[in-house]
Amino acid sequence: MISFINGYVADTTENSVIIETGGIGYEIYMTGSALEQAVRTEGKLKVHTYFHVREDAMQLYGFLSKDDLEMFRLLLGVNGIGPKAAMGILSGMTSDELRFAVLSEDIKTISKAPGIGKKTAQKLILELKDKLELEDAFEKKLAHQQETAMITGEILHDGRQEAAEALIALGYSSTDAMKAVRKVTGVNFDDVEGILKAALKQL
Repeated sequence: MISFINGYVADTTENSVIIETGGIGYEIYMTGSALEQAVRTEGKLKVHTYFHVREDAMQLYGFLSKDDLEMFRLLLGVNGIGPKAAMGILSGMTSDELRFAVLSEDIKTISKAPGIGKKTAQKLILELKDKLELEDAFEKKLAHQQETAMITGEILHDGRQEAAEALIALGYSSTDAMKAVRKVTGVNFDDVEGILKAALKQL
């Protein structure tokens, strides 16, 4: 019903943001990290939303990317996982991390999320694994890493960038990969393999 809202941040609560547009303030529930980004945003903010209707409540859940909204919808499709549990999972890990955790059947990582026990994590993996593809997960993770690099000015125009991408493909976060690669010294910056080996030692 409401696919996105484009407006100004009027106020925030512990777990939601109030976006004002057209003289109306919409309360949108978000993860902690998304809330922090929303608060730092100057000017208009576009939030991709999921409109959840129950007998006793109507609530908007918001995400700063379509990919996060897509993962939220997938999680809601798992029997026994409601909006709060889905938000809890996405609060503890990124969409990229969740995809890799499902594809690698990493029950331990998923069960760390608030309100998600071992049995629910197993069910989540069982129901989502066939809906995700490893190649697609790699492509999305690399695309997100490039977007982050563009925003932060962290693109490295040598072998370090390729080494960082290789680390991300191995499952490390883009932040950790970039930090590890930047710490590498004494290796020719065109020697991707050498940089990768040295960065792995840092991790």
